[in-house]
Amino acid sequence: MDFNVSQLVKSPPGTIRTYDVAEAVPELDRDLTTAAPVTGRVKVTRTNRGVIVEARLETAIVQSCSRCTEPLIQPVQLRFTEEYVLTIDPVTGQRATIPHEPWSFTIDERQTIDLGEAIRQYALLELPLQPLCAAGCRGLCPECGQNLNTGACSCTPTPVDQRLARLAELLNSPFCEDH
Repeated sequence: MDFNVSQLVKSPPGTIRTYDVAEAVPELDRDLTTAAPVTGRVKVTRTNRGVIVEARLETAIVQSCSRCTEPLIQPVQLRFTEEYVLTIDPVTGQRATIPHEPWSFTIDERQTIDLGEAIRQYALLELPLQPLCAAGCRGLCPECGQNLNTGACSCTPTPVDQRLARLAELLNSPFCEDH
């Protein structure tokens, strides 16, 4: 998701441009696929080092349920503010001497900014660590792999290890709220 900021970086600090975004970004990363276009608003403000990007975006990411491995669509809202530093002086065309960290987002030699990496990073932060297709997902049978949400399996239950029998009794007690 590229934005040409060539005119903005020639403007004085404090100049603002606002962009409405509605762009299909099918893949943010090889393991991160979107199920909906990235939509929202991006505000870009000129600074003495480059530009500040304030993004308010939303999309949906395809994930797998952590219990049954079925695909699910996870809506995400992305809110971030990042600085993009100049690498080329817009007036002279020479390499900019603005000090910045090696991991900083930069404005490339064509005076464009790419929001793709920032969107990827912030989407990863918004996604749940253990996504579930439903709160009551029953998962997969540990013996045969049958999806227990679609039906019971024909496996015989494995006997409880006698060393853990007392714990199994506790799970079936009236004090355990999950059962």
